[in-house]
Amino acid sequence: MSTSIDSPETAESPTLQLDVKVNTIQACVREVIVTVPSAEVQRYLKEAYDELVPEAQVPGFRSGRAPRRLVEKQFKDRVVEQVKGKLLMDSLTQVTDNEEFSAISEPDFDYSSIPDPGEGDFAFQFTIEVRPDFDTPEWKGLELKKSVQKIDDDAVTSALDRVLRDRASWEATEEPAELGDRLVVNISFTEGGKTVSKLEEELVTLSNKLSFTDGLCNEFGKDVAGKKEGEKVTTSVELPSAAEDEEKREIVAEVTIVEVQKLESVEITDELLEELGDFETEGELREFIKESLERQSEYHTQQQIRSDVANLLSDAVNFELPEDLVRRQTRREIQRRILELQRSGFDPTQVQGIANALQQNARASTESALREHFVLEQIAEEQNIDATPEDFDAEVMLISQQNGTNPRKTRSRLEKSGQMDALRNQIVERKVIDLIVENANVTEEEMTDQNDSVNESYPVDFSITGRRDDDSIPEAKYEDNSAPEANAEKDKD
Repeated sequence: MSTSIDSPETAESPTLQLDVKVNTIQACVREVIVTVPSAEVQRYLKEAYDELVPEAQVPGFRSGRAPRRLVEKQFKDRVVEQVKGKLLMDSLTQVTDNEEFSAISEPDFDYSSIPDPGEGDFAFQFTIEVRPDFDTPEWKGLELKKSVQKIDDDAVTSALDRVLRDRASWEATEEPAELGDRLVVNISFTEGGKTVSKLEEELVTLSNKLSFTDGLCNEFGKDVAGKKEGEKVTTSVELPSAAEDEEKREIVAEVTIVEVQKLESVEITDELLEELGDFETEGELREFIKESLERQSEYHTQQQIRSDVANLLSDAVNFELPEDLVRRQTRREIQRRILELQRSGFDPTQVQGIANALQQNARASTESALREHFVLEQIAEEQNIDATPEDFDAEVMLISQQNGTNPRKTRSRLEKSGQMDALRNQIVERKVIDLIVENANVTEEEMTDQNDSVNESYPVDFSITGRRDDDSIPEAKYEDNSAPEANAEKDKD
């Protein structure tokens, strides 16, 4: 595709006359070749010298009085470099503003390989990641199953028991460890006889499995149960493969039981109610827990429906995703899911467990989430769906309530960490899912207890291999990390 960008000139900032050729490399990648005609190059050079000459200091002449040809000769290198940068900046801005593609990353080019502007045309090329072009799939009238869960008193009591366990007194014992006990452990991880990493004096709950950010110990409960303080046991940790054609790695984990702790009884006192969130009565605490469970149930329903929608629309979004995009997007997707979990009433241990599972299967989960995002975003634009300031207020409030933090501080933290854009996408995508459900043929079915799978594995925020993905994340839709109007700090301390 070749386009010519030609707009009326203005006195203040004449539009560059450019020749732009855009080639499709992949569904999400464009190669762009930009040519700036010689006349435009000379205009930029002339403007640069016109600005420099009245102030140039040349030996033997008073400031600004040196002949133009001497100024051009003495300052040529500096002016050429300055014009090169300005031509690149102006032309890139104009291309991204005028071309049909929607960029989701910064242009990728080698600045040093671009020739300096001179007598002829100034040309350069770059690649850029873009939103893929595809026809919006038919999303009305889908056949969906919606799982529903009844939150009864028994469910609230079980959740309350889990909350109280975190506040209970634990007594060290010489008795053998049982599932549900707390352990202080040292773990040495080795591969091929070489030490990979060590985890020292970590407090964990003895569960069937022990998960890490990059691995899963499937036999932790089986191998450790029955062991006493001071004993050692060897088990294995499975690390997922980094690529589809790689085999999974197995790490040997030598676990030393430093201490076994048994649960003692805990009473609901006024002090405990205040610590948990300034509740005045146990009834208020139970009502808060019930609301949290309802939000958790809503989250699981949303995830199940989102997965069903993605599967039904998969034929329309089967485009290739660039490896770099998937890699960079991984951390962003985990951040988005963590925000969802926090506003959905999950406690920190549950959040860490789901985050670990996501990181262990990062590539597959990120690819799926990217495809879903592009489809849901396109539907949102076509249906004029967006996030409102009130939406942001509600999300920030839910996250603050679950974390026990001040809403104003929560908003400030999200803004400083660049997560407001992720929060915005989360709100918009949820609205689109709601719209799809409203227009679908929905069959309800009873949801199985989600807490069984959550509690089967205890999560540890530790990377066995020491690898963490801290790359910057490209913006998928919005040009900045903030939400219009929503960034105003309205909440008072």
